[in-house]
Amino acid sequence: MRESVQAEVMMSFLVSEDLSFRIPVELRYEACDPYAVRLTFHLPGDAPVTWAFGRELLIDGVGRPCGEGDVRVSPAGSDLLGDVLIRLQVGGDQALFRSSTAPIIAFLDRTDKLVPLGQEAALADFDTHLDEALDRILAEEQSAG
Repeated sequence: MRESVQAEVMMSFLVSEDLSFRIPVELRYEACDPYAVRLTFHLPGDAPVTWAFGRELLIDGVGRPCGEGDVRVSPAGSDLLGDVLIRLQVGGDQALFRSSTAPIIAFLDRTDKLVPLGQEAALADFDTHLDEALDRILAEEQSAG
């Protein structure tokens, strides 16, 4: 069984109203973390940056404004199959991306074939992931102190 889905999508990185440039952005979905998608982008001269957020947020955001806090997704205009905006924010800093909706929908369709929407809980083993994370944190604290 395939364990992940990924796609490279060309997106516009909107620096300001007057300045934007196109960059490749990787979208990734893994069956081992069935509720999340990952968006990784590389800005010239910087290390790659990865954001993880809810797959359902991306699904809903294609059709209507969604999200509170650090990640917001919305259609760019009234045309449902036009463009989608993805806003990532940390404090006062933000990154705004604009993408054609079609490759986002194609990616989401492939994620649904891997793990159908609503069936994520059958694959999510949060207790194991939590135990592993706590073990790592405790080991790091013990080695540091």
